[in-house]
Amino acid sequence: MKKISLIVLLIIGSMSAKAQSYIGYLTDNYSGVNSVIANPANITDSRFKTDINLAGFSVFAGNDYYGVHLLDATKDGYDFDLDAKKSPTTDNNAMVNLDVMGPAFMFNLNKVSSIAVFTRARAMVNVDEINGETIDDLDNDDTTDFVVNEGDFNTFGHAWAELGVTYARVLMDNDQHFLKGGLTAKFLQGGGTANAYGRNVTVDYTELSETIETTGSITYGRGDDYDNDNYDYELPEAIGFGADLGFVYEWRPDYGDYKTTNVDGDTYSHKYENKYKLKLGLSITDIGKINYKDAISETFDVTNTVTEDDIDNEDDLNGILNNLYTLTNSSAGYKVNLPTALHLNVDYSLNRSFYVNLNTDLSLVSKGKENASRIANVVSLTPRFESKWFSFFVPVSVVQYNGFQAGAGFRAGPLYIGSGSVLTALTSDNSKGADVYAGLKVPVYQGKPKDKDGDGIIDKLDGCPKEAGPIENNGCPYLDSDVDGVMDNEDACPDIAGPKENKGCPWEDKDKDGVLDNKDACPNQAGPEENNGCPWADKDGDGVFDKDDECVNIAGTVANKGCPEVTVEIQKTLNAYAKTILFNSGKSTIKSESNQVLSDIIDILGQYPTAKFSVEGHTDSSGSDALNQRLSDSRANAVKTYLVENGVDAFRLSAMGYGESKPIASNETSKGRAENRRVEINLVK
Repeated sequence: MKKISLIVLLIIGSMSAKAQSYIGYLTDNYSGVNSVIANPANITDSRFKTDINLAGFSVFAGNDYYGVHLLDATKDGYDFDLDAKKSPTTDNNAMVNLDVMGPAFMFNLNKVSSIAVFTRARAMVNVDEINGETIDDLDNDDTTDFVVNEGDFNTFGHAWAELGVTYARVLMDNDQHFLKGGLTAKFLQGGGTANAYGRNVTVDYTELSETIETTGSITYGRGDDYDNDNYDYELPEAIGFGADLGFVYEWRPDYGDYKTTNVDGDTYSHKYENKYKLKLGLSITDIGKINYKDAISETFDVTNTVTEDDIDNEDDLNGILNNLYTLTNSSAGYKVNLPTALHLNVDYSLNRSFYVNLNTDLSLVSKGKENASRIANVVSLTPRFESKWFSFFVPVSVVQYNGFQAGAGFRAGPLYIGSGSVLTALTSDNSKGADVYAGLKVPVYQGKPKDKDGDGIIDKLDGCPKEAGPIENNGCPYLDSDVDGVMDNEDACPDIAGPKENKGCPWEDKDKDGVLDNKDACPNQAGPEENNGCPWADKDGDGVFDKDDECVNIAGTVANKGCPEVTVEIQKTLNAYAKTILFNSGKSTIKSESNQVLSDIIDILGQYPTAKFSVEGHTDSSGSDALNQRLSDSRANAVKTYLVENGVDAFRLSAMGYGESKPIASNETSKGRAENRRVEINLVK
């Protein structure tokens, strides 16, 4: 049982594996919770609402001693010793990496932080500094005696399980520059460990005497009860704690294309899209140790000469070492270091679907360090096509000990499958490694934001997500709060009803005259409604509005309807002038020397445009009454005619003769008769 176990361990140790699990797949922005094992910062600001890994595994195997064509190696009759290409050196190395991702999930706590919980089972075997030239000699059937000058060698195997909790958050989001960080805390359960370290080991075999002469020392460590014939596997008393730490920086020159902002300044970042042109990732993984309290480590001085029968008589390696060689040191319990590694990742976006990724995995565990698992250093260049439901990637790698390898993989919804070496394994006849990974998950992607009402504003920024409305009103339809037929966005008075022509506001009455401004011809001057809100005019300033002023352009009195009143003095003046009008004797023709007097009379009458006057003719008592009546009447009309012909409105004048009936003096004297022969112009009241 123990011999077989040790042989299997050493056979596995004869293989070499790449360090990175799920090579190619972890470069995908849609690798979700799986990406936490490469960099814990990956899970925040991701393309997922949540991601659930059901089960996945990654197995890597290869070596720097044997090179094969993978298809040929699967055929019956293939002999590694005869058909494989060998590359023996004095320092051949080997390792294996089995990585099983159990149930795991991630989800977003809020816009800037996320959490993940994962389970993981891992096994690694490292074999360093094996003298491959000696192995090549042993494979030679013509060899009888041989000398193995192994010198120093290291073999270490370890299996363990992890329960990890990751917290990641956005540390900086400054337009073009974006930074996030993450930390994983891991509880570790050891599953088993075994190691063998040789120092200055030589083996000299002589066929004739069947003796084996050895020198040097060997340290052999293993879990408690490993050498018990009745060994029934139980989890050892071996626990520990570990941690991963990572940061991701993104350069986002077109950050504005991935944000939507509403009129209130609220911003939504497009979580369903990658936003970077260049992404840089830096992480340190597998910091920690597992303490195997019941493990045993023994050191033997193997300087001795024994026979083949001595070897054959022992049951197992432990019996060989303890019975044929000298135990020099023994201790209980030791700590196993995790395969601490530094990861550098550069991802460049050619466009929104095509990317090129450069990834470097560097071991921080020195080669040959005892009780420590160690990854092989890897540099990978991976071009890929990436979309929500499908990704395809072609990783090209240079692997420590294995050399150049090329592979391919894809992700299709819940399924991911691939290999970092399949192309090399299928095409090269000197392939020193092969790997494969596959898994199933339940991805819940970030979706494009919805716009239920179809108004062009996403629901997350829409003030009324179920009612269409313009962008300038934050996606809400405009209201008509005052129900005046004018929508609030155009209503200058949204809470007070008003006509559309006044922008929804009621008309004002600025001059408080009772006439609204829309009908007020003089909105800043109070005036009556019958004058369209304007004050009545008084052009001549006589205190009588023009509407009532019969003499609009001439100042008058209120009593005389705005016209000047003919005073007693004016009346006397008129009659004084009128009395000087001269006629030809016994006739009604006016003498020319009276023209000036008549002109003065016309000027006076012009000052009282609305006053009516009576032109009255009078005679003395000479002659008959009838003659005097006719003569007075004719002379009164002659004066009226002259006045009318020279601009006085005929409507204002009347003419009448009174003959000798109204004397103002005695007709007995010549002076009196002269005064009685007269014309008077009197105001008609």
